[in-house]
This record gives sequence, C-alpha cells and structure tokens, in this order.
Amino acid sequence: MDKSFDDLTIVDDYMFYRVMEDTDICKTLLNIVLRDKVEPITEIELQKTIADGGQAKGVRFDVWAKSQNGSIYDIEMQAINKNDLAKRIRYYQSAIDISVLERNQPYENLPDSFILFFCTFDYLNKELPVYTFHTICGEDTTIRLADGITKIIVNSKAAEKEANAELKAFLHYMNGKASSDPFIRKIEQRIKDIKENETLRREFMLINSFERDARNDGWKVGWQQGMQQGMQQGMQQGIHQGLQQGILQTAISLKKMGIPIATIAQGTGLSVEEIEKI
Repeated sequence: MDKSFDDLTIVDDYMFYRVMEDTDICKTLLNIVLRDKVEPITEIELQKTIADGGQAKGVRFDVWAKSQNGSIYDIEMQAINKNDLAKRIRYYQSAIDISVLERNQPYENLPDSFILFFCTFDYLNKELPVYTFHTICGEDTTIRLADGITKIIVNSKAAEKEANAELKAFLHYMNGKASSDPFIRKIEQRIKDIKENETLRREFMLINSFERDARNDGWKVGWQQGMQQGMQQGMQQGIHQGLQQGILQTAISLKKMGIPIATIAQGTGLSVEEIEKI
C-alpha cells in the first residue's frame, strides 16, 4: 500500500531525494560518512536517468551530486532488501563511467566516484554500521588499486555500534528514533517545509498516480498480447511490450497536459531525451 505524502519519512525515496536537494544537507551527510573529505558540492540532480537508447538496462539514481573537484557521488536510500545490492552497485558504477567519459577522452579523465547506499537492513549480515569497499590486491591487501572507486553500504540496523555520534544519530533517525542532534533537526525542518509545499504535494501525488496507472495499464495490455501469442516466450515479450506501451501512452498524455518533462521522467522512468522525442 502506498504511503500518503504526510506519512513520508527520510527512508522513502521521494522524501529522501527532496531532502538531499538541499546542498548543505547533502554535503553534510557525505562529510559525516566520508569523514570530512568532501569538496564543496556544485551540482545536484534528482532522479538522474542514464540510458544508452539501446538494449541495455537504464539506471535512475536517487541523488547524483558533483563536487568542486569533479568527484561524482551517487546517493541512494534503500528500504527493501531485494538481495541484489552487490550486482546493482556494480552496474551503477559502469553506468556512471559510461555517462561521464566522452568519446576519444583518455581513461585518466574518469573522475573519482562514490556510490553510497543507506539501507534499513544489514545486506551483508556482519552487523557493521558501515561497509566501505575499495579495490584491494588479493595477494597483498596493503596494495590498493587506484581506480578512484569507493562503494559504501550503510546499515541503520547497527546504529548502536557506530562510534561517530553524528552518523549514529542519523542511523537512529532512519530507524524512526527522534534526536536533538543539530543536523537531524535541520533535516526535520526540511521535511516539514517539504510537507507544507503544496506544489511538491501535488507532484508526489501525480507521480504516484501515473506510476500506478502505467504499471496497471501496461500489465493488462502486455498480458493480452502475451496470451494471444500463446507461447511462453511470446507472452513474456508481449508483457514487456505492453508495459512499455502503457508507459509511453502515459508520458504522451502528461506531455500534452503541459507537465514538466523532468516530472514526467520521474514518474515514468523514461529519460528526458525519450520524452522529448515523443
């Protein structure tokens, strides 16, 4: 069952990326996790979509941030364990690299990248509040490959084991525990302001409505096409085509209504380029 706008918390996707839209909050959270190693944030993009237009699976990032020195930060909130986080991080990293390195540029131009997943579950079941991964030599773990990649999984379930007071407060906050910590109070005020913003309230309701409609209509059309084909392979293909058809029809209707393209992209999962072409 979908949550109402007033019931959203920091662990809900929409509220998380709207909170992180505040540059100061985003930078502060990154600095808390990365121990004050973050340059000033110069760009923040919400629900950034990367798709090559071919057969490859597209990617939509919760919060895409870029620092003054060019480092890229992908910041994700994950409240449901789909048991695919390791491979998902791998794919996200590849999408980042492809999106930032233009043709004919040398590999040395790839910026440092940080992928952070804030999870309400312990994906690795080792009871650590933070798991940080770099590329390390198997034969000599003191040797680190300077590929510029940092992958971090934050586990709110182990909040009590976190030594850093600010991060501990944030993990407890993810778990629904109130705090007098100044940073948490700032987030709380940001959430209050978001919930009092009628434009954002309507945007959330619109996104939810059209996401549900696209899913429902797409599955109905896809199922009918699949049944007509009569074979399992054809049925799967029909379902996929029907789902895509339903999403496209929704996007077309929204565009005719004058809904901003960025909002349509958030609601349908299509890229801005795809929507501009229809």
